[in-house]
Amino acid sequence: MARTAQGGTDARRERWKGHREARRAEFVEATIRAVAAHGPEVGMDEIAAAAGVSKPVLYRHFTDKSDLYLAVGQRGTELLMDRMVPALTRDGPIRARIRGIVDAYLAAVEENPNLYRFVVRRTSADRPVEQDAVREDEQLVTVALARLLGDGLRGFGLDAGGAEPWAHALVGLVQNAGDWWLDHRSMTRANLSDYLTTIIWHAVDGLLRSAGVELDPDAPLSADLTGEPARPRPVNDGEV
Repeated sequence: MARTAQGGTDARRERWKGHREARRAEFVEATIRAVAAHGPEVGMDEIAAAAGVSKPVLYRHFTDKSDLYLAVGQRGTELLMDRMVPALTRDGPIRARIRGIVDAYLAAVEENPNLYRFVVRRTSADRPVEQDAVREDEQLVTVALARLLGDGLRGFGLDAGGAEPWAHALVGLVQNAGDWWLDHRSMTRANLSDYLTTIIWHAVDGLLRSAGVELDPDAPLSADLTGEPARPRPVNDGEV
């Protein structure tokens, strides 16, 4: 009997835990809708209205604004990675792959501009002290990119020690350009993707050429940035 009672208690706890997690997820989606409708400075009253509940009900599931901010940021990271992972793992010519990665990020920003502003630009008072969804977001993309760059450099017999700082630099470049573009929109997303792709490709090309490797940017490559079309060869002095 004791074992049965304990089993029943555990089952109820699991059901209640699942219910709370489901409700939190519903409220996160409601917050995203409220952010889209009212902008990044949306208030808890507007979030509660979008969720169809009162503020006290919200606070039963989130300890404070920081807890809600973190949950929304984590959901934003999931939406971003849904875009980024296919781009990071796709085969094809290196220039096309660079453009795909850049455009995947910009597409996520363009589709959810207020969510981006809510997550990235909220005041420090609203951000969790111990966890920051923005930093987690950057780290996920940077680690994936560093692995990709490292595999590519090793595939060409080059030192991969700079893959990690290079990945951080590229993530910062695209993020800052995307942040500027979101406010100014002085060019199309396609144009910005093209500009950033050109900058990044010439950085890659310059590094490879300095090691005597010439790579056709439009030749197919495998998922680790290496492949049969890439043939290391000395580059003549003065060659462009």
